[in-house]
Amino acid sequence: MDTLFASASRKIPRSGKRRICFPITSRAYYGRSQLLIKTLHNHPSVELELMLSGSILLDKYSRHVAADIEAGGFTISASMFNVIEGGNHVAMAKTACLTALEFTNGLDALDPDVVVICGDRFEQLAIAMAAAYLNRTVAHIEGGDVSGSIDESVRHAITKLAHVHFVTNDDAERRVLAMGEDPKYVFNTGSLDVELASRIDTVVSNERVNAYGVGHDVDVTKPFLMVIQHPVTTEADNRKHLETSLRAVGDLGLPTIWFWPNPDAGTGEMAETIRHFREHHEAPTEKMRFITNVPADEFVALVKATACLIGNSSAGIKECSYLGTPVVDIGGRQHGRLAADNVVHVGYDANAIRAAVERQLRHGRYPASHIYYRPDASQQIADRLAAVELYTQKRFFDAVTTGLAREGRRG
Repeated sequence: MDTLFASASRKIPRSGKRRICFPITSRAYYGRSQLLIKTLHNHPSVELELMLSGSILLDKYSRHVAADIEAGGFTISASMFNVIEGGNHVAMAKTACLTALEFTNGLDALDPDVVVICGDRFEQLAIAMAAAYLNRTVAHIEGGDVSGSIDESVRHAITKLAHVHFVTNDDAERRVLAMGEDPKYVFNTGSLDVELASRIDTVVSNERVNAYGVGHDVDVTKPFLMVIQHPVTTEADNRKHLETSLRAVGDLGLPTIWFWPNPDAGTGEMAETIRHFREHHEAPTEKMRFITNVPADEFVALVKATACLIGNSSAGIKECSYLGTPVVDIGGRQHGRLAADNVVHVGYDANAIRAAVERQLRHGRYPASHIYYRPDASQQIADRLAAVELYTQKRFFDAVTTGLAREGRRG
């Protein structure tokens, strides 16, 4: 046990700049945050410390990502293996517990001024809890959104642990204020995902796409579909729901790029279902290529090029709103989230999925929406992180909710 707690006594020397810790727990988070990471890295008032953990350190989800990060000129301050595999709820809960333990040691040694938490992942909640107990200022990106799974509870829990908030849209800002957060620490900066999508002009080639994953070759110069369907941790029928989507998309007869589900509870049975269909050469997979992940710029290029994005990924809600990509959102994972006109919502019904995709294919691309877009989101966040007043003792801010109540009575 001595080695487990040894890091607590080895503080990293300070440079005089504001030390900002940025934990990265998945390739997706690194991809969508890379503009912010670069901006913080180059900021004259910031000393950036990157800490890696979660699926980003597992080859089956994020092969060579750590090397890619270092090749980009960034220094990795710590790497912590915290994932208990199994793809079920017990493994997910234990991974969160192990994350809190590992990051307590890591953050104590790193001694940051600010810990930046992104989104609604269960690992990020564990890190926010550890940072708050260590009396570090916690900054949260993407608070105030709603969704249809445990992710919403996690997101709001992080909001109540966080001291500084960077929200992506007007509705999210209203919700964060309604939760009693001080308005002077709530900033509507727009979405980092959308900012990245707005700046990328990569064109991905057939040769490049078909070098990833397994299955049927896809010609991305012709109409193709793209599917991203993750498990919903509060539902028990992830296998059945995935089978429904596989058959519905297969019946459409178009080449399809299908991205592997993320490592939430339920991913084990979903991965097993995909393997069964593919290895037994069942009809739905005849024109599908299954890919674990691609670099962020190539992902955006594929989202731009696809005739329709299908599934339950937030990319369909956020990036696709700006890019005008038609989307069929399946099930309740994104339930209630602010969406533009490019999104059609359907349940777990094969006929409804097919009909919705066919309708979107007939419609074609949509005008760009700016509901999640603000120019220079990463620069705004970096400048705020470098200069905002730091504090650790939170107070519930009553003025906002009191004002809302008074407005309601007047109405």
